[in-house]
Amino acid sequence: MLDDRAKLLLKTLVERYIAEGQPVGSRTLSRAPGLDLSPATIRNVMSDLEALGLIASPHTSAGRVPTARGYRLFVDTMLTAQREQVNAPSLAPDQPQKVIANAASLLSNLSQFVGVVMAPRRASVFKQIEFLRLSERRLLVIIVSPDGDVQNRVIVPEADYSQSQLVEASNYINTHYAGLTIEQVRDRLQSEVEKLRGEIAALMQAAVKVSSEVLTEAQEDDVVISGERNLLSVSDFSSDMGQLRRAFELFEQKAQLMRLLDVSSKAEGVRIFIGGESQVVPIEELSIVSANYEVDGQVVGTLGVIGPTRMPYERMIQIVDITSRLVSNALSHRK
Repeated sequence: MLDDRAKLLLKTLVERYIAEGQPVGSRTLSRAPGLDLSPATIRNVMSDLEALGLIASPHTSAGRVPTARGYRLFVDTMLTAQREQVNAPSLAPDQPQKVIANAASLLSNLSQFVGVVMAPRRASVFKQIEFLRLSERRLLVIIVSPDGDVQNRVIVPEADYSQSQLVEASNYINTHYAGLTIEQVRDRLQSEVEKLRGEIAALMQAAVKVSSEVLTEAQEDDVVISGERNLLSVSDFSSDMGQLRRAFELFEQKAQLMRLLDVSSKAEGVRIFIGGESQVVPIEELSIVSANYEVDGQVVGTLGVIGPTRMPYERMIQIVDITSRLVSNALSHRK
């Protein structure tokens, strides 16, 4: 546990580094308002913080910078409750696609980083599933959604099935599982698989896998990103083309970006993910500040700001929180 002196010094160091982007030395900290410590004491405390993995010393400087662990401690325990005014224009009720696009632009413009919004989730419900034997061990799976959308996928099961077995399996699935979400089917299948005949269980598992893939592919286009070019002007990235390239690859691989947003959708309030502290954010110099948004009181999507770990977190929290409320309001009151 850190004592109050060490916490205050770490907080001051993080805030100074966020503001200036340069490693912070003991002499700079000794002149900081409210930090009434001698340079020698500051050096000792900084040594302790470095030993704890909360700050690090770049090779080219005698100063220190926060580590991912240091940022996390700062975000979790030291953010001030000051509320600066964020002037965010309202989002007019409109078609969901337009609201989502406007929200991504709003996040980007207010933060000067990257705005990202996952469009409202579509229910992963199937109305009907059919299996068609194409040849030995090649089946066509036909998935019909409640709104009539049809998706086809070819699968290669381990066993070969006759057409009569396929008809029996599809009849069983449609009778007992139609109208459930893919997640509900998967949960029930785990508990019922031992009771089902072998071919039905195997085909059920194949149908669930294919349906999940169809849903993921359909929703990859539902991630709206705005402001990627803002990262070009961030010194943290402009001086490291490798980090910048990996960031742009993340934006192109929307499936991975969806997984990041999906993690944050499982919690209430604003969430902060800091690169380098876990496998959630795959790029060390990136952080994500995200929040859910609702339609008529039900969580349907996630939005957020992606930027450098050296970002003004208090302001990003406010921007994301306000935008999530604006989106919820616009979609809930859409005419």
